[in-house]
Amino acid sequence: MHDIQWATVGLWLAVVVSGLYHGVNPGMGWPLAVSAGLMGHGRRDVVTALVPLAVGHLVSMLVILLPFAAMTALLDWQHEIRIGASVAVITFGAFRLFNRRHPRALARIRPTQLALWSFAIATAHGAGLMLLPIYLGLCSTEDLDTVHRASSILMAQNAATAVLVSLTHTLSMVTAGGVIALIVYGWLGLKFISRSWFNLDFVWAMSLILIGAIGLLTV
Repeated sequence: MHDIQWATVGLWLAVVVSGLYHGVNPGMGWPLAVSAGLMGHGRRDVVTALVPLAVGHLVSMLVILLPFAAMTALLDWQHEIRIGASVAVITFGAFRLFNRRHPRALARIRPTQLALWSFAIATAHGAGLMLLPIYLGLCSTEDLDTVHRASSILMAQNAATAVLVSLTHTLSMVTAGGVIALIVYGWLGLKFISRSWFNLDFVWAMSLILIGAIGLLTV
């Protein structure tokens, strides 16, 4: 029982940590929030820009997670599905490790379209895919008795979990990104970005592989 509780705590911690990591990554959009503040009316525009970035990221998470909430197959095939999801994340991470080019379609989205841009960039980088093994682990049906294994109840529980996981992850992401954006805007300035820009594509790919491995270990 205690092992199950600690496993659940670990999975939720992974949701938060992955969100913080996404927020720190400049590729998820905090430089655009800084730009909005510099071209607008100050810190208010920095914070305002974080809203569409968060919305786009959240929708990208839900697009990946919600379909699994409707899968009654989770009842009988949850172990196989979790293994498959973990392997898919590891495979995508390996792909990103060797192919770091961004899809050309992303270049056609103007940075002013923050929500659409955030959704597209999160989807292209597999941000929602990263959460999938964690989410499936939180949706384990092993502790449900036969009376409450009805698919309608399971779907409702899993949908709520999908929303909560997505919201928790997005809140962590926008908090980390927002803090960095405000610090850069208020004290460091654009020179910091030009001089200290860091590319996390390699770390991103390795984190996908790590999350997939954790998913396999917790099956």
